[in-house]
Amino acid sequence: MGADYYKILGVDRNASSDDLKKAYEKMAAKWNPDKYPDNRKEAEAKLNRVCEAYEVLSDPQKRAMFDSYREEGLKGTPQGSPRSADDIFSEYFDFTILHGGGGRRGSSSSSSNETFGDDDVFHSFNRVFVMGGPKKAPPIENRLPCTLEELYKGTTKKIKISREIVDINGNTIKVEEILTVDVKPGWKKGTRITFEEKGNVQQNVKPADVVFIVDEKPHSVFTRDGNDLIVTRTITLGEALEGYPVLLTTLDGRSLNIPIDNVIHPNYEETVPREGMPIQNEPSKRGNLKIKFNIKFPPSLTAEQKAGIKFLQLLNRCLPCFGLFRSWSPN
Repeated sequence: MGADYYKILGVDRNASSDDLKKAYEKMAAKWNPDKYPDNRKEAEAKLNRVCEAYEVLSDPQKRAMFDSYREEGLKGTPQGSPRSADDIFSEYFDFTILHGGGGRRGSSSSSSNETFGDDDVFHSFNRVFVMGGPKKAPPIENRLPCTLEELYKGTTKKIKISREIVDINGNTIKVEEILTVDVKPGWKKGTRITFEEKGNVQQNVKPADVVFIVDEKPHSVFTRDGNDLIVTRTITLGEALEGYPVLLTTLDGRSLNIPIDNVIHPNYEETVPREGMPIQNEPSKRGNLKIKFNIKFPPSLTAEQKAGIKFLQLLNRCLPCFGLFRSWSPN
């Protein structure tokens, strides 16, 4: 008969994952070889068994296979002939090893035989994973929409998923699970968050990774360019000439008043240092805020306004800052 991993850990067959973890920690501490300087090899062997038992029972799929082996393999098939470990594991894994000139499922390693008998269930696990375990399903990718505010300040998102798993009796059941994503300040579109093996549990296949990919929602005021934020304001010709105070509410709710006393021409850009996005992994640093302008020119001018514009064009020869009028002239 193979090893009884429940007995090795000192738990019953209905033990929860928390029970298994506590039992493992207790038994691992008990058989720490450092506590047995005169019987170190024996302690190491017992500690190995404890580790093996926990490795199997803490994994729902391996645990189901172990229970299936002990219940079905030891009791025999409906025809009365016992099932080998190879037969049971072939239901879950797909591999073929040449043995003695013929093909067969599974193989063994000498190191495993030194510790366990040929019928030991963990020996069968060893053969599966040493010779090539199950293939892994391709990742399941999902969009994770985030507002610019969330990517600026950071946030926590709770995502409910539904997946199929194998219970301790080997039955496939559907369960719901909450995954938590801690969105960090400065994350960008395309940032990937991976939850390993949170896909469905299937025969012959390792569960897929569930991957969330950050997607930025459009913002009504700001656009993002790397670590910089850009805002564009439409202003009149008079505001461009007289100066224009830019009033903004930042992504974290602060009010900014940015006075611009220069003449604003079509290519003018005002840069406000450190008012952009946080820089990922460098929370003390930020990008810049860039303010661009769309100048709304009047469709026509009065004679008096035309005379004023001509005067400004004359000044432009000496004052390049009046380049506003190089590409525009009154009707």
